[in-house]
Parts: sequence; C-alpha cells; structure tokens
Amino acid sequence: MQLVLSENWTMTHDLSVLVRWAREAEDAGFDSVMISEHVVLGPDAGADGRMANPREYALPGNQDPFTPWPHSLTLLAAIAAVTTRLRLAAAGVLAPLRHPLVLARELGTLDLLSEGRLIVLPTVSWSRDEYAALGVPFAERGRLLDEHLEIWSLLWGPSPVSYDGEFYSFKDVYFEPKAHRPGGPVLWFGGAGMSAHLLRRLARWGSGFNPLGYPPEEDLRKLASGLSAHGRSISEIELVGGTRAIFPDNHTSAPLEAALEHIPQRMAEGYTTFCIKPSQFTDDPAKVGAFCREVMCRVSS
Repeated sequence: MQLVLSENWTMTHDLSVLVRWAREAEDAGFDSVMISEHVVLGPDAGADGRMANPREYALPGNQDPFTPWPHSLTLLAAIAAVTTRLRLAAAGVLAPLRHPLVLARELGTLDLLSEGRLIVLPTVSWSRDEYAALGVPFAERGRLLDEHLEIWSLLWGPSPVSYDGEFYSFKDVYFEPKAHRPGGPVLWFGGAGMSAHLLRRLARWGSGFNPLGYPPEEDLRKLASGLSAHGRSISEIELVGGTRAIFPDNHTSAPLEAALEHIPQRMAEGYTTFCIKPSQFTDDPAKVGAFCREVMCRVSS
C-alpha cells in the first residue's frame, strides 16, 4: 500500500505531521508514500469549478488556486531521515519547469540520502498558467521532458557527459556524486489514456505505470504490445492502482471498507501497489497511524 501525503489539508497544514504519518505508515507495514507537486497555481487551477468535497483528489481545473503545494523533494528528504524501508514516490515531478542538470542533482541527492528508495514519476502536467508564470513554453513540454530523460540516463553513467539537443546543450559536465542506484532513481509514468508518448516513455525508461484511475483493458494490451516491441514484458512493470472513496455527501469522509473491496480483483489483474489518501477516510490527524494499521489489516486478511 502507498500512503498519499499530498492534498490532506482538511486535516493539517503542518508539514511535520505529514512526516510523522510517513513514519507511522512504515510502522504499520505500508510499502511507500507519495507526494505530488506544483510550483505555482494560476486561475486555470479552478477553471472547471472546485471539487465538491475538499477531500477529493485535485484534478486539472477542479482546485482552489490557494491549495498549498510544498516542495515535494524537500518533504521527501525529511521523510527519508526518519524512515528506513519506506519507498519515497515523488509523483508528478514537473521536469520541464527546471533545468535537467539541476533536477538531476536534486533527485540524485535524495536517492543517495534514502539509499535507493526514491521513485520518480516525471510528467508534463496540465496548467498553462503555471508554465506561463515560469516562462516555459507549454506546447513544447513533451519534448522538454524527453530531453530530461535522455540527459538523466547519461548523468547516471560515467563522467564527463556532453549533450546537444533542441533545448539543452552542454559539454564535458562532471556530475558527481551519482544516484545511489546505478541506473538512477526508479521511474514511473502515468496519465489519462495510453498515448503514444506515454507508451514510448514507459517502454524505454519505465519501471512502473501509475495511470489516472484504472485504464481500460485496451490500454493494458497496448502497453503489453509496446513493451514487447522493445524486448520487454509487462510483468516487469509495477502496476499502480488506487482506492475508491465513495463520499456520502460533500461534507464528510468516506467509509474505508467499501474503498478496499475491489483490491483482490485488481491484484488478480496484475496490480501490486494501491494508493490511498488518509483525509478521504478520516478528519482526525491523530488517527492516521491507526488508519494505516486498519488498512493493512483489511488488505492482508
């Protein structure tokens, strides 16, 4: 199980509480925690109207622009310092908004601090306002991400490194120290729909697939076929699913039991990791440790 530590503001705005929850999740037997990011939000964050229940997941266009988004890698570094086994998933890392050398340095250092426990889900995201604020061309975000991935793979190898691309160019860069893992942090990819770009990145770089919701069988067939064309098997890919919070109204949390009912079926389909956000099921920050223990008890029975 993976505890989602982003977007739990209905319970707390204290980042040290999130660090404590991570330690409690590890003690309860959780495999990982996940933190997503934005650098800034603009008016387009809530362009489609805000989520009915503030415990829901933030999606493109459904959130209050005042929603807090602390720096995910700094928060994961704090969690790395108080845990020993928990995997650290940096989800939704907006690679095109940084220079690849700077971001690789941040990711490699966190992977070293955590002794190889870092998972990175790089993405291009959806907010034109965020790109505009940072002066990055929104239409070129996919090609920017591709160059990041190419550069990272070079940086994890021997120094010096040179690169001459459409957006980034450098010569004889010595990148030391490397990440803890020889090939760099584990990379997951996700999104809504199995686009050709997503399939290509998964086949070349991916160790995990974290889609938005549960993809149709056709998407998984495309994934298996695309991996096979690159000499890989879908069995090599960690399939990441979610839990179904069914809220009785717009003001209260959801019952836990119903949210976990589909997990056995999804495990039979090949899913091995399941994300769950505690604020969807409790409003008491002091009860997250007990919540984690209950989750593990239910999924283990």
